[in-house]
Amino acid sequence: MEPDRETQKERADRNFVELLQSARVAVTGVQVLFAFLLTVPFSQGFDKLSLADRRLFYVALVSAAIASICYIAPAAQHRVLFRQGLKEMLVRRSNMYGIAGALALAVSMTAATMLVVDYLFHSTVALITAAVIAALAVWTWFVQPAMDRSTKGDDDTS
Repeated sequence: MEPDRETQKERADRNFVELLQSARVAVTGVQVLFAFLLTVPFSQGFDKLSLADRRLFYVALVSAAIASICYIAPAAQHRVLFRQGLKEMLVRRSNMYGIAGALALAVSMTAATMLVVDYLFHSTVALITAAVIAALAVWTWFVQPAMDRSTKGDDDTS
């Protein structure tokens, strides 16, 4: 039995739902990280951070905010564009926001981890740890899927 062929509108609807589902996984982590980072400056000991660590904190905080914006954008835009016949455009745009959100999240996680490790140990351990975290995020979130995509080709049905 041949599977039912979905229309372009049905595929756009399915793709958008899939994008929102994947964003739900990431947005929870982003929100927890962002909320934590918002409380850090009010903690005891924050004033003891070096200027370099304050800059690192700034990078972590701002990139968590950017990740939040990127992951929330598809749902917000869906509300604004509701019933305008622009679902395919929204799917493409939402995919780009998801990639940008993942990149911003990787930066935030790397910077936050580096900040904490630098506070606990010293710069060398912090730099090595941050490099490992960044490399792992880049590999698992971007490089490995890009390699899979290039070997399989662009699949228009998903």
